[in-house]
Amino acid sequence: MKAPLPTLFLSHGSPMHAIEPGAVRSVWEGLGRALPRPMAVLIASAHWETDVPALTAATKPETIHDFYGFPKPLYQVQYPAPGAPDVASRAMELLEKENLRAVADAQRGLDHGAWSPLLYMYPAADIPVVQVSMQTELGTRHHLALGRALAPLAHEGVLILGSGHMTHNLRERSNGGPAAYVVEFQHWVKRRIEEHYLEGLADYRKLTPHGVRAHPTDEHFLPLFVALGAAREGYKAERLYDGVEMGSLAMDAYLFS
Repeated sequence: MKAPLPTLFLSHGSPMHAIEPGAVRSVWEGLGRALPRPMAVLIASAHWETDVPALTAATKPETIHDFYGFPKPLYQVQYPAPGAPDVASRAMELLEKENLRAVADAQRGLDHGAWSPLLYMYPAADIPVVQVSMQTELGTRHHLALGRALAPLAHEGVLILGSGHMTHNLRERSNGGPAAYVVEFQHWVKRRIEEHYLEGLADYRKLTPHGVRAHPTDEHFLPLFVALGAAREGYKAERLYDGVEMGSLAMDAYLFS
């Protein structure tokens, strides 16, 4: 079996990052240049929630503009990457092998959690993309299991990417610097990742005083668990970016190799 591709967790930011990526642009572009070229990307985005795991199975997934009230140029952005129904079928096979019932969705396209970073990683849109949904009500351990079930894909040339946010409290956005609780939460998560203490990380809402404040709802944190679950045992974690925007939105990016 050949060496697996690394897995990634990226904080995708506001939809505006698609046209005004700011400092994180160099991280996203650098990943596209540095990583081995995958045969496909499987991306878990916070912006698709379903009761059971669902995978996009369209041959030409549409670019979904799943936001409102933004400038017109943002709605003109297209990311016409092909789909990969064969990868979706393989992912379903792996999930069902682990007793995780999954479904294919031949109508669903790619939301901005998927195409915003991919615009800069693979601007030619020539790598097939499959998106997998989140089951927010099932919690962190379910998503670790989801990632572990999908891990064989990393040995088959598929780049597994979780797209969410390190912190995501929209109610506390500000024009000031990073909130203290955000920085503390970033450090707490980094330590757990580096220690491979995933059980503790899964209990983040109980074990850190800032968990609920950092994530009033779970959906933007869950893609991290997919990426960690899919990472090889004994992974090396590299934090590629740790900027904070609007006071409460940590933009951490991690590579697990």
